[in-house]
Amino acid sequence: MIVCVSVVGHQNNPLYIQSFTDGDDALKLHHIVHCSLDVIQERVNNPKKSGSILNEAFLGLLYPTLNYKVYGYLTNTKVKFILVTTDLDVNDIDVTSFFRKFHAAYVDAVSNPFHVPGKKITSRTFARTVSNIVGSYGLN
Repeated sequence: MIVCVSVVGHQNNPLYIQSFTDGDDALKLHHIVHCSLDVIQERVNNPKKSGSILNEAFLGLLYPTLNYKVYGYLTNTKVKFILVTTDLDVNDIDVTSFFRKFHAAYVDAVSNPFHVPGKKITSRTFARTVSNIVGSYGLN
């Protein structure tokens, strides 16, 4: 089950975060997203150590916790997508497919001529699209 998705700008500024749980877990999920930025930075700066290819957008499993698994995706413009799930045995193909759809929704949202680059995404259409993508995976 997907519990949180997030978009983080190239300067590590949060552009969008949506949690799909009750309000008590929201702060914990924000903390998990923030902590995952260090792992992404380490993988980008040390590609030989992490074993990932720098040109590859899907960063894979960033780290597991007791209750969550955190996955990352890096765009060409260094915008980071973070997915937090409670499903501890999810496969990478489903996560990659989710990130591709999420990336397409992000591109649609920032292509709006009224969107200011680098600012938070406040589009209700984007939020609805993200909710539909999460729902289409049957993970929410």
